[in-house]
Amino acid sequence: MAPSNLPESTTPAEVSAPYGTGPAATAQTPSTSGRKPISRVRIHHLQQAKDNGEHFAMLTAYEQYTAEIFDQAGIEVLLVGDSASNNVFGNETSLPVTVDELLPLCRAVSRSAKRALIVADLPFGSYEVSAEQAVATGVRFLKEGLAHAVKIEGTAYYANTVKAMVQAGIPVMAHIGFTPQSEHSLGGYRVQGRGDDAQRLVDDAVALQDAGAFSVLMEMVPTETAAVVDAALRVPTVGIGAGKSTTGQVLVWQDMAGLRGGKMAKFVKQYADLRTTLSDAAAAYGEDVRSGHFPGPEHSF
Repeated sequence: MAPSNLPESTTPAEVSAPYGTGPAATAQTPSTSGRKPISRVRIHHLQQAKDNGEHFAMLTAYEQYTAEIFDQAGIEVLLVGDSASNNVFGNETSLPVTVDELLPLCRAVSRSAKRALIVADLPFGSYEVSAEQAVATGVRFLKEGLAHAVKIEGTAYYANTVKAMVQAGIPVMAHIGFTPQSEHSLGGYRVQGRGDDAQRLVDDAVALQDAGAFSVLMEMVPTETAAVVDAALRVPTVGIGAGKSTTGQVLVWQDMAGLRGGKMAKFVKQYADLRTTLSDAAAAYGEDVRSGHFPGPEHSF
């Protein structure tokens, strides 16, 4: 969905913060539909998209430049994912990444995106112990990371955790289906919600929604199951490998833009080949340096 196509708010128009807004400038994306552009995507805009049968786009972002580029391109939601573990820090899975590693990435994204809703993942080990631990971690991501919302993985078991976080003022996106932080207990990267297991996902999603989650993300779920889950919910759903019935779609940006090498998951569509572009640029630069063609007179003082 184009950024200017976010539905008009049925709530009172957002006004300037009464105590100042800091140095960040308000970004206004030009409207091509005649609607007044919004200055910041909020969770109620995502709900309006669900209500109106529209869609929104979500991408991961972990640093300044991609956050700025995706924001200006009109991506409505940016996810500072625990996927930074294996897309930034070089780990094999998302499990090793810590809160202290993710917070600086979250701050960089939040400072650089003027319009997108910023959602931060709570990493493995930062919320499972108790609702109190989850609230404390969520507060850190909103206070220190400058995020607007957080995402946690889990089943209906975490409904009370979500409820406690929401009551503390922390907007929560729930993540069901294949949950990477549970890959060992799930037996690896396996599609969830097939056959008789579909009802379990519906029950999980409804329980998390009723606990206060503003959205439910589904990963690696059959198209038919995802459609049933989406129909059972009032709140918007986000899909990654969950078919077309969800309100939003999310991809890891390095997959979407073709920066990461190796085999891609079935649900990934690559919109560029940045790996080849950067490789060719680096090789050309190296050759110019070794041959003495760079720097030339035009690059020297």
